[in-house]
Amino acid sequence: MRIRKRLKSGILPTAWASSCSRESWSRARPLLGAAIATLLVPSPLTAPAQAQSEANSAAKPAPACATDNHRAFDFWIGTWDVTAAGQDQPSAVNRISREHAGCVLREDYTTSGGYTGMSMSFYDAVRKKWHQTWMGADGGALFIEGGLNERGEMVLSNRNTPYYQEGSAINRITWTPNADGSVRQHWQGSKDGGKTWTTVFDGLYVKQVPQPAG
Repeated sequence: MRIRKRLKSGILPTAWASSCSRESWSRARPLLGAAIATLLVPSPLTAPAQAQSEANSAAKPAPACATDNHRAFDFWIGTWDVTAAGQDQPSAVNRISREHAGCVLREDYTTSGGYTGMSMSFYDAVRKKWHQTWMGADGGALFIEGGLNERGEMVLSNRNTPYYQEGSAINRITWTPNADGSVRQHWQGSKDGGKTWTTVFDGLYVKQVPQPAG
């Protein structure tokens, strides 16, 4: 009689309620597992895009100008006070910067007398040579090529270029990195095919000390 009353009233016995809860959980568990699996497993719709992104990252090439040869002239980078040999005060300021993802060294030269000039230097990986093109405010152009010697000096000469005309004057410039961080630039010229040399310019580069702000 009690069971019938409970049935009529809608109240189930405890054992029956527990049984119903287990059955409901049994039916719900596969659905819950499928939902969790959906969260853990990449969607077929997004998987191709993710795979493409990973492939692009893996295939990203190394920087074009990051080899030791491309960085061989980095000792010249900076803002320098330039003092000519025999002088006790700087007569020019030279700014050397790395440009275009490190593929070019740009030089901006200014003397206290108002003369200006600039150059572009780069490593030609095909020909395995350093090249510099210089142009000054006086219209004088210079095209020189070469590389590091056994002492770690950068030596560039117009005689090394493919357009040098035999018998014409030779220009040779040597940049020497010093132990104290300074750089010597020695420009020499020869009119007898390299038998004798005269100094065109001999300058000491001393890096400017950044001034504190304020």
